[in-house]
Amino acid sequence: MALLLATELEADVAAGHEVFGISAVGPYVPRIEARGVTHVPVASLTRSWDPRRDLEACLELFRTIRGLHLDVLHTHNPKTGAMGRVAGRLAGVPVVVNTCHGLWARPEDRWRKRAFVYVLEALAIRFSHYELFQNAEDLATLRPVLKRGRYRLVGNGVDLTRFGPDPEGRRRVRAELGVADDEILVGTIGRRVREKGLVEFADAATRLAGRARFVWIGPEDDTDPEAHQAAASAGPHGDAVQYVDERTDMPAVYSALDVFVLASYREGFSRASMEAAACGVPMVLTDIRGCREIGRHEEHLLLVPPKSREALADGIERLIDDPRLRALLGAAARRRALVEFDQRRVANASLSTYAAVPAGKGGIRRRRRGDAVHR
Repeated sequence: MALLLATELEADVAAGHEVFGISAVGPYVPRIEARGVTHVPVASLTRSWDPRRDLEACLELFRTIRGLHLDVLHTHNPKTGAMGRVAGRLAGVPVVVNTCHGLWARPEDRWRKRAFVYVLEALAIRFSHYELFQNAEDLATLRPVLKRGRYRLVGNGVDLTRFGPDPEGRRRVRAELGVADDEILVGTIGRRVREKGLVEFADAATRLAGRARFVWIGPEDDTDPEAHQAAASAGPHGDAVQYVDERTDMPAVYSALDVFVLASYREGFSRASMEAAACGVPMVLTDIRGCREIGRHEEHLLLVPPKSREALADGIERLIDDPRLRALLGAAARRRALVEFDQRRVANASLSTYAAVPAGKGGIRRRRRGDAVHR
C-alpha cells in the first residue's frame, strides 16, 4: 500500500471517504497512517501459500471486513485479491472491486501452475462487481471468464509530482556510493530475488567489470534465501555488484543512474521502470508482459529476452558505449511517462468505478465523509 498505492489512497481521502487499509503488519504502517488511512492488521496474512495459514487468514479477513461495515472493498495483489473478493461478498459489502496488478503465472510456466492461477482468478471474479486491469495482456488472458461490461483497462502510473530529474540528488547519491562523475553507473531497484533477474544482473556486472559500476538497491527477501548465493556464483567477480538496502529518496537514486536495468522474469506493470522513465533514465528491460507496456524497443528503451545473460549484458554494453543513445532513450522515456504514467488518472478511474458500479437496488450509498473504502 505504501509503495504501490500511496497516490490512490491520497485520492480516496481527498474525496472525503473514510479509508481503511487491511494488510499484515509491517514497517510501512506509519507511512499509511500519515496519509489519513486507518490501518487494520490481519496477523495471519502471509505472502507465501500455506493451506492452514491461508484458511486462518480467510476467516480473519472475513471477520475484519464484516466488522468494518464497508461500502466499497477494493482488493489488490494476487493472494489477498482472491481472498478479499470472496470474503467481501460473503460479508455483504455492496461494491467489491479488484485491480489486477499482474497475473502471477507466465505463459511458459507449467500447466499446473497456470491452471491453478487461472481457475482461482475465474472463481474470484465471480465474487467481484468490477475488474480493473493494469495491462492489456492480463485482460486478454482472462477475458473469457470476465463478466460482460464489468471490466476495463486502466493502466498504471506513478506520482509525477515526485518523480523527475534531480540533478542535485544525482550528485549527492553518487558521492554517497563513491561513484566518480566520469563513471557509468548501472543500477536496478527491487527485492533481491531471482525472479527479479538477480543472477542475470550479477552476471552482466561480471562481464562488464571495469566498464561501469553496478548497484542493486533494495532489501533481501526471506522468501528466496538462496538468491544472494546464486548471484554470488554468477561469475568470478563476486563483488561486481554493490548491494544497497532500501532507500526512500528514490527520485535522487534514479537520477544518479546512467542506465536503469530490470531483468525480471515476471511483472504486472513495472513501477520501478515507470519511475525511472519519469526521471529520464535510459532503460534496459526484459521483453515480458509488464515491461513491454513501459515503451517500445529502440524508441523509449531497449528490450532483451528474459533469463538471457548474454542478451542483458549486450543491451547494457550498448548503452554504456553510446551516450547519444542514452540521451535519446532517456528523453523519450520521460516524454512518454508524462503522458501515460500519471497515477492520479488511475486513482480517478478507481473512484469513478466505485460510483458507477450498481450494487443491488439504488446502487452505492452516496455518502461523503462517512463512506468507508478498503484497500
